[in-house]
Amino acid sequence: MVDDTLFPHTEIEAPPVDEAVAEKAAPRVQYAVRDQVEMVLSDLDSLIAEDHQARIVWAYVEQQDLSSLYDMIGARDDRAGRAPVDPRILMALWLNATLDGVGSARALDRRSKEDIAYKWICGGVSVNYHTLSDFRVAHGEFLDAMLTSNVAALRSEGLVDLNRVAQDGMRVRASAGASSYRRKPTLEECLEEAEAQVERLRKELEEAPGEGSKRETAARERAARERLDRVKRALERSEELREKKSEKDKEKVRVSTTDPEVPVMKMGNGGFCPAANVQFATDTTSQVITGMDVTGRGSDQGEMAPMVEQHHKRYGTYPKDVLVDGGFNKKEDIEAVSAAEKGCTVYAPVPKPKKEGRDRYEPLPGDSSALAQWRQRMGTDEAKEIYKERAATAECVNAIARNRGLRQFTVRGLEKIKTVTLWYVLAHNMMRAHTLRTATA
Repeated sequence: MVDDTLFPHTEIEAPPVDEAVAEKAAPRVQYAVRDQVEMVLSDLDSLIAEDHQARIVWAYVEQQDLSSLYDMIGARDDRAGRAPVDPRILMALWLNATLDGVGSARALDRRSKEDIAYKWICGGVSVNYHTLSDFRVAHGEFLDAMLTSNVAALRSEGLVDLNRVAQDGMRVRASAGASSYRRKPTLEECLEEAEAQVERLRKELEEAPGEGSKRETAARERAARERLDRVKRALERSEELREKKSEKDKEKVRVSTTDPEVPVMKMGNGGFCPAANVQFATDTTSQVITGMDVTGRGSDQGEMAPMVEQHHKRYGTYPKDVLVDGGFNKKEDIEAVSAAEKGCTVYAPVPKPKKEGRDRYEPLPGDSSALAQWRQRMGTDEAKEIYKERAATAECVNAIARNRGLRQFTVRGLEKIKTVTLWYVLAHNMMRAHTLRTATA
């Protein structure tokens, strides 16, 4: 047969392979060379995407009125002094860290030196964990005012209406250890020991020979005085709690020597530990947090009325509807928020009656008009449908906060705990505002 192809195929015999050489030959790969010097020319701005979270955070911070923070800065053009870190940088760092679940100043310090997004926020400015830690808890009133102004801005844009608000509480583990709780006699002994230690260190400070020794002793004396103050507050708190207890229960009262304001609470897992009760109120249409509080009470009883009043104080109006779970069912609260001057409609589950066969939605003989209307209302299909919004709103917001690290506080004292919680609230509202504005753009 004649091969008519342009390039006729010819069989080429493969060269013989030396099996011994083939077995010894190493595979040829590209090895990592990490000591090779490279020159990379790049600016920080080109290292993160245009839609990166850090850019959203920075844009949000730039829109805020931080004049009160700048007024606190002593370094001015007409006087000497080292320039501090720009408050915008510190605020953006903590907001971004909160979104990433970073709750430690030391961890944030490391990220500001290693993570591109945090380096971009810093923009070449050096920060340290001490500055970050102080800034986080130093401006509680300012952060609370930011919450009010941010929600007010969203209301003016029509993104939040405050017609229907869902409230829920969650218990968050505190920094105090379970072994720090003491009864009154032990607290009195601790007070005597603390006073004696302060006096001893004061004398050592007066007699310290060298400058280095004086600084060390002064630091120890300062720590001892702080402990003395905590023990005194613990004794005061113990007296307050004992007054509310019956005579037989007075001796059972225990207070922490490290965080006197935080009690032991029953947690969601059934166990008991030191904790704070964090309260969030959320607009159901936007999932924006409109109100918050932190208490040292383990129950949600009595928390609904103060939250409704908080909304009026912040925004000059009361919510039209309030959705809460069974833990908020305090009759006095339902009557208070349902009053004509407030005009709130309460949606909360009616407790199961103790008497067998009685309809839970039928008013009781001693019910006020507000309580009777509440019971009858919750028996309707419309109210049951509205109440479903509570879990989809309040519990969703709680879960998001948990996922961002709101599981244990590392600060002590309810004021500092509230300030840290405000960071979670502002970070949440910032991202919700971004999502809502993007959807309507």
